[in-house]
Amino acid sequence: MPPSPKKPSTTGHHKLRIIGGRWRSRTLSFPVVEGLRPTGDRIRETLFNWLTPILPGSRCLDLFAGSGILGFEALSRGADHCCLIECNPVAARQLRANADHLQAENAVIQQTSALEFLARPASEAYDVVFIDPPFADNLWEPVVKLLTNGWLREEAFIYVEAPTNQSLSLPSGWQTHREKRSGQVCYRLYRYETTGRYETNGDAGV
Repeated sequence: MPPSPKKPSTTGHHKLRIIGGRWRSRTLSFPVVEGLRPTGDRIRETLFNWLTPILPGSRCLDLFAGSGILGFEALSRGADHCCLIECNPVAARQLRANADHLQAENAVIQQTSALEFLARPASEAYDVVFIDPPFADNLWEPVVKLLTNGWLREEAFIYVEAPTNQSLSLPSGWQTHREKRSGQVCYRLYRYETTGRYETNGDAGV
């Protein structure tokens, strides 16, 4: 008999539950590390309702994977592939354990920073990108700028989670598609299009 899938370690860890798709109700563990702040269930449910028509067959990039819940939720709901970027070695190790636990062969975990990853020549363009960095690091602006260097497919969707008082200068071609607030957090879904169908937003409070 083949060995059972490796279960995530739970020592010094918290747990999250996938809320939809083929892995619905499966539980993932994530470590207690500084700056790791998983997206809550209510926000995540709203986000993935927005993404329902987009995810099947899509290629996703989770730039601050942390717990991995956004990337694994996307795969659970039909994404074809997700690259999860995480710089913390403990968190990256747990992401690999979670991928093994789910037998998620279409999940790729890279232990590096989002800025280092995006500074490389774009290896492919993505349909969906998640940007939910540690709030204290103020990484929204540099990440958004680097994404424009070939990482986005035409009509890609970019999810950004940030404090309500955080402002963001949007590159040309980015249009606010959906927006909501929950407490002190604002979360938005942008659409990237260069054909001129949409006008540029300029500065937007995020």
